Amino acid sequence: MNRIFGSSASKKPRPTLQDAISSTDTRMASIEVKVKKLDGELARYKEQMARLRNGPGKLTTAPPLPLVHTPQNAIQERALRTLRQKRMYEAQLAQLTQQTFNMESAALATENLRNTMATVDAMQQANKELRKQYGKIDVDKIENIHYDMEDLLEQANEIQETLGRSYAVPDEIDEAELQAELDALELDIEEEGPSYLNDLNKVPDFVDEPPVELSETPEQKEAVKTTA
Repeated sequence: MNRIFGSSASKKPRPTLQDAISSTDTRMASIEVKVKKLDGELARYKEQMARLRNGPGKLTTAPPLPLVHTPQNAIQERALRTLRQKRMYEAQLAQLTQQTFNMESAALATENLRNTMATVDAMQQANKELRKQYGKIDVDKIENIHYDMEDLLEQANEIQETLGRSYAVPDEIDEAELQAELDALELDIEEEGPSYLNDLNKVPDFVDEPPVELSETPEQKEAVKTTA
């Protein structure tokens, strides 16, 4: 049966909106070429009429005389025909321009609607995923974990405070008394001077008698000269 009557698969696909816009643009380009060609012809006719304006072929319009066909009249007729044709093409071009604008507006609206639908589908899918994930979470369990963490942190702070306590230290210390004692120590140091300067000429405690200076003997002097 398909061989006789054919099948629906053999049908040509329907033109899309973009295809229609492309076809209209092609027609507009063809008409624009024709309009430019007619503009060239009108410019040539204008130049010819300017040359014949003061020549012997000028049209005589006196009422008593019949209308005489001159070269200038023929040029005017061709120019008028060309001008009518140009106006017709310009009208078609304006219509096609408006059609293209309408189709582009429809295509833009269609694209926006397609994007909107895609966004809505994505939001619905995300909503399903969120509901699925949040359905696995127990809010009460999270609150209990939070409370347990607070208790553990409080216990840790108590342990740190306990370990940081000082032993055998008076609870109340007079700061003025400490400052006075510090000032007295500084005064004693200034009066005595540095201790390491006083100890230079002091004999150590383990020496019973002071050291005796010995003079050099002649044998030692001779040994020094020989060595030199």
